[in-house]
Amino acid sequence: MKPFISLLICSVFFASMSAGCGTAVKEMQMKSQSERTDVFVELKDGEPIPEGFADLMISANIKTPLAGYYVLTSKEALHGKPGYPFLINIDDQTELWKIDGVSDSKSAYDKDGKTSRDPEAREGMKYALNKKIRLRAGSHRIFFGLPEENYYSAVDIELKDGESALIEYQPVYRYKKLPTRIPTFLKGINRYEVFLNNAQVL
Repeated sequence: MKPFISLLICSVFFASMSAGCGTAVKEMQMKSQSERTDVFVELKDGEPIPEGFADLMISANIKTPLAGYYVLTSKEALHGKPGYPFLINIDDQTELWKIDGVSDSKSAYDKDGKTSRDPEAREGMKYALNKKIRLRAGSHRIFFGLPEENYYSAVDIELKDGESALIEYQPVYRYKKLPTRIPTFLKGINRYEVFLNNAQVL
């Protein structure tokens, strides 16, 4: 487990269960091992959806501090660096996508000169996962993990035959308390709200 900063931002939400960082690490280690290879395939080009199948676009993002922002952060930490990992496990098939970030800077103040309440205000690194996969129509359990944050969640979804669906993971950041209590990416991820075709499922 990474020292200091990972401990500060350790927060795990899995349905109604809360657990410690150790549990999250163990769960992600387990889910990072593929037991199957026949659940889904990644799509690169548009193709007609064959009978009995559905397409699923997976969209997730996170903004992190730049590398070295926290002095005591481990040198191995990937905040602000290339190759930030997103872990997806669907019905025991795993994919670990490593994403290069884009520098993202937003003003710390709003148009009235007051401290911005935008959770992504200030300079940082934005990582965005956008992948399209094909899998059989029907029910599936989707495990989403951020190994760098010791965070995971899981949801059950139902895909219709021939459907092209979108599952979105929208970040909710932790709060800073001084001088004002506002959410900020600089404090790390609290949880993700999950939407399937714009309907919230977690």
